[in-house]
Amino acid sequence: MRGHLMSCAPAYRKHHDPSVTQVTRNAPPGLEEYNPFSDSKSAPPPKMKMPTAAPSTQPAIMKPTEESPPYNQIAKEHALAQAELLKRQEELERKAAELDRREREIQSLNQAGGRKNNWPPLPGTFPVGPCFYQDFSVDIPVEFQKTVKIMYYLWMFHAVTLFVNVFGCLAWFCVDGVRGVDFGLAILWFLLFTPCSFVCWYRPLYGAFRSDSSFRFFVFFFVYICQFAVHVLQAAGFQGWGNCGWISALTGLNKNIPVGIMMIIIAALFTASAVISLVMFKKVHGLYRTTGASFEKAQQEFATGVMSNKTVQTAAANAATTAASSAAQNAFKANQM
Repeated sequence: MRGHLMSCAPAYRKHHDPSVTQVTRNAPPGLEEYNPFSDSKSAPPPKMKMPTAAPSTQPAIMKPTEESPPYNQIAKEHALAQAELLKRQEELERKAAELDRREREIQSLNQAGGRKNNWPPLPGTFPVGPCFYQDFSVDIPVEFQKTVKIMYYLWMFHAVTLFVNVFGCLAWFCVDGVRGVDFGLAILWFLLFTPCSFVCWYRPLYGAFRSDSSFRFFVFFFVYICQFAVHVLQAAGFQGWGNCGWISALTGLNKNIPVGIMMIIIAALFTASAVISLVMFKKVHGLYRTTGASFEKAQQEFATGVMSNKTVQTAAANAATTAASSAAQNAFKANQM
């Protein structure tokens, strides 16, 4: 009886113990059939295989850092510095080649008997020959050639405007008989301003860039300011001044519409001359500041030019001789007394 109760005790505890019941309830499948106290050798519960992650076939790739390593930055700066040096070297070589070319051309001209005047381009049968020599590729450095050419074309544009102004004033005189003074002054301005503007401000500018002359730059600035004032007055077109400016054009428009339209076109040309002149004045002034010219150099060039002039030297020698002779005569008279 006692043995029978002892054999039944494990089974009783198995079915009525709450902890055992919970463990057996949560146990994996196959564990309930397994009894370690039974004499029969039963197969152990099957082993559970844990899921394994599939191996990744993609190779590991390192993400590049946002900031470049220090040696890459140094190499980049070195490459930029080397490129800048090469650029400067090419520019210096270009300037040296340009200087050599100009020297060869000047030497060839000197061997051929010197430079002959070629402006204005007149035919050989004309009784008057050219008065100036002009060659941008020979006289003007490469970096200034474009500016000097624009100033030359600006002078030509103003000369053409003055020529057209003569016909505008003539048409105005035809529709209004009291405008004869304007027609006469228009002819005078064309004959006066065309050569004077070429000699007084264009040639000094040409010579300033050709020889890097501070004195010529100052002559150009002084005369060109006066020229700009003339452009403004011509664009205004006061009556009785010989210019088909805006005031005169509006007056002529009341007399005759075709003549007024012609005068308005001429006034627009004068206005364009004034605007372009102001723009080019600033352009030349900026180039003048890069050439190293100054007022002190202009004074030195003026003094050197005056003292090297043969006429001035002769006049100075004559004045010195006259002063010396008068001093000697005064001394001789004082001794006699």
